[in-house]
Amino acid sequence: MTRVAAVDCGTNSIRLLVADADPATGELTDLDRRMTIVRLGQGVDRTGRLAPEALERTFAACREYAEIIKKHGASEHLRFVATSASRDAENREDFVRGVVDILGVEPEVISGDQEAEFSFTGATKELAGHDHLPKPFLVVDIGGGSTEFVIGDDHVHAARSVDVGCVRMTERHLVHEGKVADPPTERQIAAMRADIEAALDLAEQSVPLREARTLVGLAGSVTTVSAIAQDLPEYDSAAIHHSRVSRARVREITERLLRSTHAERARIPALHPGRVDVIGAGALVLLSIMERTGAEEVVVSEHDILDGIAWAVA
Repeated sequence: MTRVAAVDCGTNSIRLLVADADPATGELTDLDRRMTIVRLGQGVDRTGRLAPEALERTFAACREYAEIIKKHGASEHLRFVATSASRDAENREDFVRGVVDILGVEPEVISGDQEAEFSFTGATKELAGHDHLPKPFLVVDIGGGSTEFVIGDDHVHAARSVDVGCVRMTERHLVHEGKVADPPTERQIAAMRADIEAALDLAEQSVPLREARTLVGLAGSVTTVSAIAQDLPEYDSAAIHHSRVSRARVREITERLLRSTHAERARIPALHPGRVDVIGAGALVLLSIMERTGAEEVVVSEHDILDGIAWAVA
């Protein structure tokens, strides 16, 4: 048994997992798992730089996480992985220095392919013994700046990362004069959909999306869609983990989100305030993937890249 700490810093959120890992049984026992919306990728698609206020939000979360990691005695087995926003930014060295000062480890700005490998391991380690879920699995991790596609059974067959995510699509297509469309126009939605379809064309050059037998969806856009589908009064990780949502239900939720105002979305009980502006784009990415692959349902996993990172440490 090894006590490990994993931090996943993405475009929209930063997350921490402190767990005891038992390689003999393949079990991770959570000691602390949490997420903070920091929007590190704020404006990166437009400016190419990490905004000072976005860096400070991220560093504030890192300081909180440092205390938790220290309390659990996991500092010696800590890995910090950074994804799309910090990979793209010109001033990513400012980000690296800040993380080193606070947590004592250098963030690994991993490639999209590495990101996909970690996501696949985290999402499928528990599913491997479920005979009713046919293989191969297609794991899709819809982040803020990018989406990772990885297909495999007991091991990865192919993976690809494409630059389409809920924050990037929102900022690229739904923001005008600094404000998010409220609600988006049909033209904005159509342009966003065309961008997503072009990204799926790219993904399909490397990953045979239509060969998948089970679609597994990860990250906040997917888990939030599941929470909405279940009409949860609040976000409930246990109810969301391994839930299944039909394509018809995803389409219904996506259309509702894209046609609602900010105030209407903010009233959805299980929707985190940090996702109110970007959930419509995230849901549209999920729906587009389901339509492209022909998946009748998505299996939703709360275990994802964070768990994959933890296993890599263990």
